[in-house]
Amino acid sequence: MTKTRTRGDGTDTPALPVELPEITEPSPAATDTSEDPHAAEPPPFTVVGIGASAGGLAAFEAFFSAIPRDSETGMAFVLVQHLAPDHKSILTELVKRYTRMQVREVEDGMRVEPDCAYIIPPSHDMALFNGTLRLLEPTAPRGLRLPIDFFFRSLAQDQHERAICVVLSGTGSDGTLGARAIKGEGGLVIAQSPKTAAYDGMPRSLIASGHADYVLPPEEMPAHLIAYAAQAFDKTTRPVAPSASSEDALTKICILLRDKTRHDFSQYKESTLRRRIERRMALHRIDRQGDYVGYLRQDPAEIEALFGDLLIGVTNFFRDPDAFAALEEEVIPRLFHGKPAGATVRVWVCGCSTGEEAYSIAILLREHLETLKQDFKVQVFATDIDPRAIEQARAGLYPSSISSDVSPARLARFFSEDAQGGYRVQKVVRDLLVFSEQDLVQDPPFSRMDLISCRNLLIYLNGDLQARLIALFHYALNPNGVLFLGNSETVGEVPTLFAPLNRKWKLYSRLERPRGAFVPTSVMRGPLPPASTDAADPLAPSTASRHKGKLDLRALTEQALLRHCDPVGILVNGRGEILHIYGRTGQYLEPAPGDAAMNVFAMAREGLRRDLTTALHRAVTHREPVRRPRLRVKTNGDFSRIDLTVRPEETHLDGILLTDFYLVVLETAAPQLAAPGTTASGTAGDAPTTGDGDNARIAELELELRAKEEYLQSTREEMETSNEELKSTNEEMQSVNEEIQSTNEELETSKEELQSVNEELATVNAELQTKVADLSRANNDMNNLLAGTGVATLFVDHQLCITRFTPMATRLIKLIQTDIGRPVGDIVSNLVDYTDLTDDVHGVLSDLLPREHEVQTRQGAWYLMRIGPYRTLENVIEGAVITFVDISERKRSEDAVRAARAFAEAIVDAVREPLVVLDADLRVVSANRAFYRHFRLDEADTVNRHLFTLSHHRWDIPALRDRLQEIQAQGGSFDDFAVEQTFPDIGARSLRLNARRVDPGEGQPCMILLALEDVTSPPPGDHLNQPMPRPPRPGHDRPA
Repeated sequence: MTKTRTRGDGTDTPALPVELPEITEPSPAATDTSEDPHAAEPPPFTVVGIGASAGGLAAFEAFFSAIPRDSETGMAFVLVQHLAPDHKSILTELVKRYTRMQVREVEDGMRVEPDCAYIIPPSHDMALFNGTLRLLEPTAPRGLRLPIDFFFRSLAQDQHERAICVVLSGTGSDGTLGARAIKGEGGLVIAQSPKTAAYDGMPRSLIASGHADYVLPPEEMPAHLIAYAAQAFDKTTRPVAPSASSEDALTKICILLRDKTRHDFSQYKESTLRRRIERRMALHRIDRQGDYVGYLRQDPAEIEALFGDLLIGVTNFFRDPDAFAALEEEVIPRLFHGKPAGATVRVWVCGCSTGEEAYSIAILLREHLETLKQDFKVQVFATDIDPRAIEQARAGLYPSSISSDVSPARLARFFSEDAQGGYRVQKVVRDLLVFSEQDLVQDPPFSRMDLISCRNLLIYLNGDLQARLIALFHYALNPNGVLFLGNSETVGEVPTLFAPLNRKWKLYSRLERPRGAFVPTSVMRGPLPPASTDAADPLAPSTASRHKGKLDLRALTEQALLRHCDPVGILVNGRGEILHIYGRTGQYLEPAPGDAAMNVFAMAREGLRRDLTTALHRAVTHREPVRRPRLRVKTNGDFSRIDLTVRPEETHLDGILLTDFYLVVLETAAPQLAAPGTTASGTAGDAPTTGDGDNARIAELELELRAKEEYLQSTREEMETSNEELKSTNEEMQSVNEEIQSTNEELETSKEELQSVNEELATVNAELQTKVADLSRANNDMNNLLAGTGVATLFVDHQLCITRFTPMATRLIKLIQTDIGRPVGDIVSNLVDYTDLTDDVHGVLSDLLPREHEVQTRQGAWYLMRIGPYRTLENVIEGAVITFVDISERKRSEDAVRAARAFAEAIVDAVREPLVVLDADLRVVSANRAFYRHFRLDEADTVNRHLFTLSHHRWDIPALRDRLQEIQAQGGSFDDFAVEQTFPDIGARSLRLNARRVDPGEGQPCMILLALEDVTSPPPGDHLNQPMPRPPRPGHDRPA
């Protein structure tokens, strides 16, 4: 029995019999921090999901044929293919031919077992739940269903890091989103090599998403699967506890990651970090972590791949709908309550990934804004460590499968269908958001936030770092601000920082912390100890002694120095990007408005930016310390004097010298001693300053002028460099624009192809037996057709060798069955006076133009011979077809017609009265000799000309025109119609005309037969107007 589930908006969508659970790890902040989110014992074997569409049968054959027949894989294989819902599938029988393992068509509730293959039945969606396959009735319309994505997502939720998916041949992008879910759980993702796929749409989509671990032809996949499973899941080969060498290797891996990506993973939960590293090692079949360190140093691309694996990017719109419902009802109205009109509501979404969660919150805020009578501003800052995810989030383009997470009403209001397919977030929502790349652990936080959402991120960090982040969120929130965490996360045992608003859905309200507590600038730079239950100060140093058993004197000293001493150090690179901050920088730096930027120039306060720019530029150029004393910097409306020093620094990593480091030191300037008789401001009472005071002022002005000149010079050099870079960037952008236009055209074409191909095409291609039966039936039909028509037909190939002939062909060419394969020119024919058959066939194969000849047999029978090219269904020329149609009867008919025509023409010519035959347009078809002779006309000047234009239009007689047009339109005839007219050369004539309309037969145009009788009475002695004497017939003597 199959089931459906109902969405919150009342529409039915495919669902599991019981809601698929989200990842439900115990909260590390509330329980043992060493516990892993996926620490539950995995199932005893691996489940491999295989998705395919058009062209999938050939890929299935190659895949299963490559599985060793003499060994067991220990894995279960689940095949999900696009099948026509109204067509019985024979895929199960076909797959059985290629493997010895058991192949079963899935029934609802069937439990998966190792070394078995399971086939999805037609007209069903399928999911894996607690190791059991469940069938569901699809509710999406045909062409919009994504059964592969649906199954892969359930596989990820059920099997976690043991999930494996394979995407084979097919059109479209089904399987990409499901593979993303499996990759997010730490599973393995394999794509078929596009070159080996009959339809490469699905594999290319997966490869372009960056989630594919292997790109292989199907026949190579089983070996990689078996090797990966043996390496990744064979517990007997792993040590029970990490050794000293593995700890050292883990530290080195974190150093390599930090050097390559600028992100520190040393405080990630060790079990999570090790599991991801072991996954990469299994992919490359590396046994020891020390060897993997060497591999990372040799291949920087592997560092990027590991970095991508460590980023958890599983998200969707309104994930945990009940949690978002609680947010909408209990928190969103609270954010606006008590704020004056025109105020700004500020929201920070940490770890936003590809933006689904940030857009979900923005939609809730937009919906609430529309219910308010006052105007408010809303800013949603969405940040993530992954620049690729941020770019996708900025684009706001999502696949059509989001319709399963977003209600139809919200889809209509806040999304628009994109020409490339899928949905794009509308501007009314996107204008609320600012996306930026930010490392939550290292970069300074936002401040004055009303709501912070950090869901399903803390579970991957160790307990100390979680506590620091909780304190940082407390700092970033306004009083009574709200913190929104994931289902498996809490704020820990820190009652003085947050109070629960809704324990079930992890909503917490900010509490005021004790006065004098330390304010962090970032998690890594501020010395934030672990959270405690001490009501006086949760961040007190005594916490460290309780948790670690030993007082951390270094941390205590650093805290005291930062509280009571002024020096502030900022480590930057040559471009001014902040790498590390030491001390409190609020007096000198502030976040710039707009997109978040971790650049020291953008964050420098008024009065500091110019000198900081020139000093860093000089330090980079000359590699020497640069000092700028007594700079006048504005802070909160007041000016203060500071000393600026920029020092080049360098360090070594594994023997490599790293030099792109510069330490910016900011100190409060010492008070300048006033000249005798002057005040601190440089005056003596109200009298002007003189002497040393003037000299000091002049020197100060000269110093400022020199600094401005250096600043202008450095600015000029940077501008020239920027101009060159802009030119290069402009050329690159033009090239990219052309590529995008080309890509858009290709996408439009692909969209049309996808609409026409769809799932039925995949089924037809997969089930070849139906096509074989059709071809066999077509072959029988052709044989009977050729035999039944009586047309002699001969087939030859490019070499003019006979490939086939019909029985009738033996009457014209002396053929027997054994002549198949012989050149047609070698066979004796029964044709008379025709020896050009070979040349004509060569001509047809050369220019592909058909040829026709009328040929006669020795028995006197006539045939119409046609020679044409032989074209396959793929429009490939593979020879020629020669047909002979019996036209003997037609020839006899033509001879009879010619004889009858000659007889009729002889009779007409024998008549002494002029006769004219007109067509339907009253043009002359023919005339007898009496007509030409009597009116002095030539045949060339008469035939095909209009009657009324003859003899210089003398026949254009209105009465005659009317009578002829009446006959033409209505039929009938007229007799003895009298006409008098003067004609050239013969003068005035009186004529009596008789006309008849003649209808030759159905489909033939009518004709008019016009007879003329000259009844002119000639005057006495006038011989000019006498009719001309009839010329003598051939063979008779002329009159004397």
